[in-house]
Amino acid sequence: MADRPYTLLSCGMSLDAYLDGPGEDRVLFSNDADFDRVDAVRADCDAILVGAATVRNDDPRLLVRDPARRARRVARGQCPSPMKVTVTEHADLDTGARFFTAGDSDKLVYCPTRTVDDARARLGRVATVVDGGPRVDVRALSEDLYARGVRRLMVEGGGSVHTQFLTADLADELHLVVAPFFVGDPRGRRFVGDGPFPWNPDHRAELVDVDRIGDVVLLRYALSSRFRGA
Repeated sequence: MADRPYTLLSCGMSLDAYLDGPGEDRVLFSNDADFDRVDAVRADCDAILVGAATVRNDDPRLLVRDPARRARRVARGQCPSPMKVTVTEHADLDTGARFFTAGDSDKLVYCPTRTVDDARARLGRVATVVDGGPRVDVRALSEDLYARGVRRLMVEGGGSVHTQFLTADLADELHLVVAPFFVGDPRGRRFVGDGPFPWNPDHRAELVDVDRIGDVVLLRYALSSRFRGA
């Protein structure tokens, strides 16, 4: 099997496993202390991946915010923030989104062959568009990122992307933050969809740490033999 990055999935969700609510207003499933923890995890990664729906709905910057962490990355010869990566079916992304405009790191957009020309015409001046084949496969994407020098990949969602990495058995570690409230509306997006997950009643994921962070709880799981953690 070709090499791929060490892959860490990170997610904040409600007690009923929603990533957001039904409306346009963003729901925060974390708190300041946990945002700082996530910032530290980002600072140790080479790339951050989110799905196109997350780019459209949440407009994330995906930057390392703490100046000291940014400085340490620069001292190591890295950009202040990791490379940004997204996957899109139709290339319907706004070039003004903060995914593209915030920070100086490289931006990669993976899309199917049939939409490459449209994607390059629309996004080529703000990102590198990569032909992902007939249908973008996350395993091939991971191998391509490794070939580009990515050794540690952080996947921040959304649900479709998490589902693809998990069902393809490409996740080495999962950070799952649970907020103390319910969404209770099926119009919201859930942490994962249906699929043939490797972890089931006969193959349970290994819980390696539980950490209370204010009013949220962090569950940390080892999902492969490659897990790197104390």
